[in-house]
Amino acid sequence: MNRLHGTGLTVSLGGVTILNGVDFNLKAGEMLGLIGPNGAGKTTLLRVLAGLLKPRSGTLCWEEADYLQLSPQERAKRLSYLAQSGTAHWPMSVERLVALGRLPHLSDWQRPGETDQALIAQVMAETDLNDFRTRQFNTLSGGERSRVLLARALVAEPQVLLADEPVAALDLAHQIEVMSLLQCYCQKGGAAVVVLHDLRLAAHYCHRLMLLVAGETLAEGSPESVLTGENMAHAFGVRLNSAAASIAETLKLPWERSL
Repeated sequence: MNRLHGTGLTVSLGGVTILNGVDFNLKAGEMLGLIGPNGAGKTTLLRVLAGLLKPRSGTLCWEEADYLQLSPQERAKRLSYLAQSGTAHWPMSVERLVALGRLPHLSDWQRPGETDQALIAQVMAETDLNDFRTRQFNTLSGGERSRVLLARALVAEPQVLLADEPVAALDLAHQIEVMSLLQCYCQKGGAAVVVLHDLRLAAHYCHRLMLLVAGETLAEGSPESVLTGENMAHAFGVRLNSAAASIAETLKLPWERSL
């Protein structure tokens, strides 16, 4: 069963059509990569899926329920949204900021219990944040902040995680670490939609790709079926300078996380 699915999603902003009749589906255990040139509508689609932007037309469902009719708290229990260049608007330690991810699962004024604290500690270790736990968020580098915000999203234990360019500010080692964490999250039954500009990462980690161009879906399917010379030429205006039989195989990373 599709966990999250939409039909004919259309969004207009300032009289300009940003998404035009986009169909969408996401299954449990799947990592879907949204790729395409700047201005293709990737972030707009992610914001629609997060319930932050209402489409002009089209439907969006969580399994069989109308997703847009769910309350914000119900959506927050099901889904985490990792925005592009996210920030915090007041001084706060890293550990406290990560702990905010548990709020959808707590009642008003309830403090995180032992189970919550154990999960927070586990996620902070997995995202390599233990050395920063007492640091103020606003003193961290851009890449360090990205990892903190990912940890906050994972601590919420969402069924679906939406991530807008989660590795944009990270060095190579942490890019691989973050994508591996997302891969592990999906292997445990979660589902992720990830906006990526690095086609190597998209080919290596994503089960399926959705290539958007000018607000419409140009291609959707396995990395091998989407990352073709014809699609790359159409979407990005580039052509191959080699006789590679499989662009997706050519793009896959030669590295993995070291122990």
